[in-house]
This record gives sequence, structure tokens and C-alpha cells, in this order.
Amino acid sequence: MNFSLPKPDLVIFDCDGVLVDSEVLSCQCLSETLGEIGVEVSIEQVHRLFLGRSTAAVTEYCADRGCPVPETFLPELRSRVRESFKRSLKPIPGIGALLPSLEAPCCVASSSELDRVVLSLALTGLAQHFGDRLYTAQMVARGKPAPDLFLHAAAQMEVAPARTLVIEDSVSGVTAAKAAGMTVWGFVGGSHYVSRDGRAMLKDAGADRVFDRMADFWKDEEHLS
Repeated sequence: MNFSLPKPDLVIFDCDGVLVDSEVLSCQCLSETLGEIGVEVSIEQVHRLFLGRSTAAVTEYCADRGCPVPETFLPELRSRVRESFKRSLKPIPGIGALLPSLEAPCCVASSSELDRVVLSLALTGLAQHFGDRLYTAQMVARGKPAPDLFLHAAAQMEVAPARTLVIEDSVSGVTAAKAAGMTVWGFVGGSHYVSRDGRAMLKDAGADRVFDRMADFWKDEEHLS
């Protein structure tokens, strides 16, 4: 196995784009909701600007451009995402088989709000693998790309950062994990990477390894086709 550490004592999973194939759905919802308040941001721009980041990054972006979001913006976005997920959300292929095979404890560390993470895991049948081991950006002072969330998750799980493996699909998430002193593997198997060179982006951000199938999670890179 191609580890940068002998064997992790904890595996931290991001949620969107790693456990559930949600990024295309959520980017579409965000682009539409921003458009309704007069902020035209394409789905491609949403992906580039906000992938792996919390809604605070969105509101800051709008405020910096002289268009502070109305009070109705976040409730409307949450409602739109919830309905989209209920219609179309699927788990990442292979994740349901991988999670029970992990020898180390695992948890979730997501930039999404807790109720969205809970909904995502419930809809895709993955909740049983995590219980209440769910940590979100609302629990820390700074979200990704700051290391706070990953450090908080490791502290709650009582595992040293150096003994922790993070699975991330975004540049901000990879940056945060590396800043936390953790090993991080980039995952590019979500549908939002079908037409993008995610491998190069995550490698450039510092990912120790990049892979695109959960079935290859434990395989050495040199043995991958």
C-alpha cells in the first residue's frame, strides 16, 4: 500500500464529492440562486470559486462586490439544494463497500452545514457508517482552506494529525489538510470532474496521492491502470 504514513489511525472524509456525488447538483443550485439576486456566476465559476468552501465564502464574495445577499438567500439556497438532493443525490460509486472495510475509525469533516450532511448521508444510506462523528465548518472559527476543521475533527476523535489520512476532492480541502499536518489523498471520481483535470489541481495543491475510484482506495499507485 502506498501510504505516506505506516497506517492511519483515523480516516477523515469530506462529504460532497467524496461520499456523495453532490457537487454538480449543488453548484447548479448555487448558480441559480445567485442569479435570482442579480449575481451572475456560471456553474464553472461556482466550481472554481466555492468548491469545498462554506456558504460564508459565498456571502463574502457577494458583499465584496457590492451586492450583499438578502436574508432570504440562504434559506432559498438550502431549500433548493434539499429538493435537488431528494430527487437526484447518489452515493459515490464504491463508497458503500469501502467504508465497512476500513480498519481505522472514520469521520466526516465538511464545509456544508450539519443538516445538509445529515440529509446527504441519510438519502444515500451512508449514515450508519458515521453515527454522530460529523464535523462541519460551523463548529470552528475558520473554514477550509484553514486547517481548523480538520484539527477539530482529529481532536474530537483523539488522534494526532500526523496519524490522520484525509480524503478530499477540492483544492481548499487539500490545502486545509496539509496545513493541519495530515496526509491527504485527492479524489476525482465525482461527476464534477468528468470534464476537468482534477488530478493536476489537487496534486498542485499538495495532495500526496490522487485517485478516481473508491475500489482503488487501497491499491498501490504503480499497480493502477
